[in-house]
Amino acid sequence: MIDGLLPGCVSSSESRSQYIAADTLYPEEAAVVRNAVLERRQEFTAVRACARLALAGLGLPPAPVLPGPRGEPLWPAGVVGSMTHCAGYRAAVLARSTDLRSLGIDAEPHQPLPDGVLEAIALPAERARTAVARVENRQVHWDRLLFSAKESVYKTWFPLTHRPLDFDEASIVFGRVQGPAAGGSFSVRLLTTDPAVPSTLDGRWLVSDGVVLTAIAVPAVDRAANQAVRHKSPSSLPF
Repeated sequence: MIDGLLPGCVSSSESRSQYIAADTLYPEEAAVVRNAVLERRQEFTAVRACARLALAGLGLPPAPVLPGPRGEPLWPAGVVGSMTHCAGYRAAVLARSTDLRSLGIDAEPHQPLPDGVLEAIALPAERARTAVARVENRQVHWDRLLFSAKESVYKTWFPLTHRPLDFDEASIVFGRVQGPAAGGSFSVRLLTTDPAVPSTLDGRWLVSDGVVLTAIAVPAVDRAANQAVRHKSPSSLPF
């Protein structure tokens, strides 16, 4: 599912099974979750099995994927990527840094957010747009989709800036969905600036098999410059 939301230069792997033998972890990875509860160890192991397959898809050898200071995955040199997991689903996506500057993906159960969470993560305009979207398309839990998109924004932002991004520092607009389709595009306007990150981002989303998926890919600097020379619009990016 996730590969359909990202450019062709991205190597992806996803799984519905979380039961991966613990001995598939590198010793330094196993040390990270040695004292964690069983569910945490299983998710940690399963998503790293996806990461190993995604590395192989780039023609790269397997390698440990350790968490950084804020839990972000630390990838081998020359690689950018993102991982996600929720109940019943996990995925990893990777690309060479010569193709993309950053990647952010998120998976969530397709269920309404708990009471009070939307108010905590959404700007007033986003809450208003969510209310309208609920009326226009009741097949999608738009509050959960918004939360997932904001998570993907954070995962895109942090590897480039190494500083946090609050929920209210990004404004998200979802493209109009035609008919009963449960997928589409979204645009992000960052309300805080950093020279490492474009002020606007484009993403894609999908609801399938009880899972909400969102994804953002930021083209490499040279690639973005070449596209600008050819006068291509953001909508022409290969998502």
